[in-house]
Amino acid sequence: MQITIEIPDELACQLEIDRSALSRHILENLVVEAYKAEQITSAEVGRILGLPSRFAVDDFLKGHEAYLHYTEADLEHDIEALRQLRNQHE
Repeated sequence: MQITIEIPDELACQLEIDRSALSRHILENLVVEAYKAEQITSAEVGRILGLPSRFAVDDFLKGHEAYLHYTEADLEHDIEALRQLRNQHE
């Protein structure tokens, strides 16, 4: 999908963004907001932005203060899984 928006020159100048990079900048911000709202996954972030690896995605999201969605319940689940694995190897 292609969307065209008009941005006043005054705003574009204040943003101090190279006009050729403006489209990418807007896309990145849209992707970050969608990730923060849990509308897309980190894998989708990587695909949309063409990032080369999971580590690049993690770096990108961290740079935009969009951290991994990891709840206390996720932590408890992981702890239990580790306990079960440890018990299997004892």
